[in-house]
Amino acid sequence: MSLARRLAAEIAQTGPISVAEFMTRALHDPADGYYATRPALGPGGDFITAPLVSQMFGELIGVWLIETWRGLGAPARVILAEAGPGDATLMADIGRAARLSPQLRAAAETWLIETSGPLRRMQAERLAGCRPPPRWVSSLAELPDDAPLLFIANEFLDCLPARQFVRTERGWAERVVGLDGDGALAFGLRPAAFDGPAGAPPGAVVERSPAQEAFVAELAARIVGQGGAALLVDYGPAEPACGDTLQALSGHQKVDPLASAGAADLTVHAQFPAVLAAATAEGAQTALLTQAEFLRRLGVEARAAQLAAANPARAETIGRQLERLTAPGAMGDLFKAVAIWRDSPPPAFEAAA
Repeated sequence: MSLARRLAAEIAQTGPISVAEFMTRALHDPADGYYATRPALGPGGDFITAPLVSQMFGELIGVWLIETWRGLGAPARVILAEAGPGDATLMADIGRAARLSPQLRAAAETWLIETSGPLRRMQAERLAGCRPPPRWVSSLAELPDDAPLLFIANEFLDCLPARQFVRTERGWAERVVGLDGDGALAFGLRPAAFDGPAGAPPGAVVERSPAQEAFVAELAARIVGQGGAALLVDYGPAEPACGDTLQALSGHQKVDPLASAGAADLTVHAQFPAVLAAATAEGAQTALLTQAEFLRRLGVEARAAQLAAANPARAETIGRQLERLTAPGAMGDLFKAVAIWRDSPPPAFEAAA
């Protein structure tokens, strides 16, 4: 029985579920969830992320980590952790850049936060040559807390579930997943006590992600407690905004999230204003840049020119990669880079702090 049919049977018995609960089941159901059973990344998969666009992305984050570590006083031991490592392309590119600092390579313990069995196997294969080898955990709480933390996550927040609220003529209601007249999964509304933005017109959709806020609050508390810095790169608006951002991707095409439950990747926008507030509430410092500005401050144009000079036959391709990473209307302004730290702002974020 498909996940959609199992969910329909459960809803028929117990009633509609929130969009957040639907996302969790569609992505992580042990038998049929997308990440639990069939994640597909890259050009031949369902979606592509910045590390798969160009090696420049991961290399520059590697440089950022080196300089951040030095700014911490070059501690002899540091926890280098990534949440949602995908196929480990980002961590592999970071490792290549980290060769510029043998001292950091010697100091860093690599930890990967991953719940997906298939992705853990991909990561182990790609990072098989790393010494010492990385270690895997399923949650932030399982990371060591006895050394400074250097933490990165690319397109991780967008996979954490969100609730959706809709302004109706009678007030706010929560969007839920129920059943239509034929017994198939369908969106509906139920009354909800929700303090939405004043002046929102009927039909406006507001998303809230307690999961995103809780994760960042826990991360910020760790940064404050054990020192270090975190870098989160994801897509979404820098200011509060209305809109339904739930989307399902299969083969790089948007598909019906309900019809494709478990068979497609599901995401929502990162709730940057809320997660930054969650971090500052824990006593951490924060700053936000567009991805384009972040990469430019780290020298992405110079790195692209260097790669093009070394590989003239690929110069045009490298130029297209640079444009995709930094151009307005592409990843450059839709994606944001957020830093979280305790003491001094990390590289690229000094002026934004």
